[in-house]
Amino acid sequence: MKLHCGTRTLDLSRPQVMGILNTTPDSFSDGGSYYAGGDLNLDLVLYRAEQMVRDGAAILDIGGESTRPGAEPVSEEEELARVVPVVEAISQRLDVVISVDTSTAAVIRESAAVGAGLINDVRALTRPGALQAAAATDLPVCLMHMQGQPGTMQAKPEYSDVVAEVREYLDQRLAACIEAGIDRARVIYDPGFGFGKNDQHNLALLRSLPELAPTDVPLLVGLSRKSMIGRLLGREVEERLPGSLALALLSAQRGARIIRVHDVAATADVLKMRELVDCA
Repeated sequence: MKLHCGTRTLDLSRPQVMGILNTTPDSFSDGGSYYAGGDLNLDLVLYRAEQMVRDGAAILDIGGESTRPGAEPVSEEEELARVVPVVEAISQRLDVVISVDTSTAAVIRESAAVGAGLINDVRALTRPGALQAAAATDLPVCLMHMQGQPGTMQAKPEYSDVVAEVREYLDQRLAACIEAGIDRARVIYDPGFGFGKNDQHNLALLRSLPELAPTDVPLLVGLSRKSMIGRLLGREVEERLPGSLALALLSAQRGARIIRVHDVAATADVLKMRELVDCA
């Protein structure tokens, strides 16, 4: 399966690693690490981007708005300032698919204009103008399920059947994309682990991963350093690598095509060993 991402092509015949590159000062895992004197340091961002590509990332996911539980929204102007220069700089320097983690129409348009190859939206293109902006770019889109909004989504998530409800929502958003002119072959699903789900919901989704998308729609899974690992294993953020790697492997075994992670090199090693065993 080939996914055409602007000027670059992504081979999804095997799982690919998406490296997380947050340009927010308050991300739960790496927030503020690219800031010096209160300003975003583009050299630090580029250094990290180059390292992740060397380590095996086929995609870099650039995010300028924190969506951790309890996060406050940022203005359109601030998100543009955090994202667009980074996308442009990476696109000019590195041969990698650039994903933009955004829900904002202006950020979608401006990022596509300077080299983005994928739109990754935790709100599944439901913000005003986002669907139309994404359709106009002719880029692939990742639609994520989230119950509620980042500020309140973990207050008390409830489902009658989490697997069925997540699949139904994503199918509805796929239909909306097709109606807006986005080709079905350009759509990816993300179940949204930790976005309006408790630990049991997350585990149920992971067990049933193959049921969460049609066979022709790739799945993206993001479980890296999630708080569920901390709760289930009693681990702080910096101690969650083993749990993250286990979940990455389990996701790949259950059909995920894109694994979104902080720890690129370790995850790439895990996926490579799986591939070597399967091909032996």
